[in-house]
Amino acid sequence: MSLQAELQALDADLMTRLPVEIAAAMSQADLALGASGILDCALKAGDLAPDFALIEAHGGVMRLSHALASGPVVLSFYRGGWCPYCNLELRALQRVLPEFRAAGATLIAISSQTPDQSLSTAEKNELAFPVLSDTGSRIARTFGVAFDLAEELRPIYASFGQALPDRNGDDSWVLPLPATYVIDRDGIIAFAHLDIDYRNRLEPDTVTATLAALARRKAA
Repeated sequence: MSLQAELQALDADLMTRLPVEIAAAMSQADLALGASGILDCALKAGDLAPDFALIEAHGGVMRLSHALASGPVVLSFYRGGWCPYCNLELRALQRVLPEFRAAGATLIAISSQTPDQSLSTAEKNELAFPVLSDTGSRIARTFGVAFDLAEELRPIYASFGQALPDRNGDDSWVLPLPATYVIDRDGIIAFAHLDIDYRNRLEPDTVTATLAALARRKAA
C-alpha cells in the first residue's frame, strides 16, 4: 500500500470521530496558514541549506555538514510522534531506508520535540535513522518552515493531550510544516516538498527517484 493510501485510510477513520466544529476550525487554520505566505518564504530547490548541529534521540550530536561529507542527505521535518500522520510517514521512510543508503544518502528526521520524546518516537516506530531534536524550532526557522499554531487550535490540541509546550519543552506553540528536502553533498537543496495540509505527505518513491537523478548527473 502506498503512503498516500495509508494516509487517506487514517484520515477517513479520524474524521468520522472528529466533531464538526473542530474539523472546521482546523480547516480554517490551514487556510490562514496558506495565506500567510509561509510557502513563499521557505527554502526551495537551488537554495543553500544552512548547516546545523542537533541532539540525536539516542545521544550525541549530529551535524548536517558531516553527513553531507559522505553523500546527499534526505531531511524530513515532522510535527511530532504524537501526530499519527507523521508516524505513518516515518515508517514509510524506514521501509525505503535501504534504497536511500544504496544511493549513498543519509536520512535524517527533525522535530521540535524534546530528546526524550524523540527517543520514544524512534523506538515506537522502530526507526534505524537519526531522529533529531530541534529545541526551540531553531532549525525549522532557518529553513522557513516553522509557524505558530493558531490560537483557536491550542485548547483543542491541549484537550487531546497534545499541548505543544509539554511535547517540546518550552513555552511556545511552534510547529514545522511537514517538509522533505533532498540536499546534495555540496549543500544545495536539490528537491523540496512542503504542504500546508499536514495530512498530505510525499511518497518516498519520489525521493528515491530524486536520489537516482542526482547520481546520474554526477556520473555524466
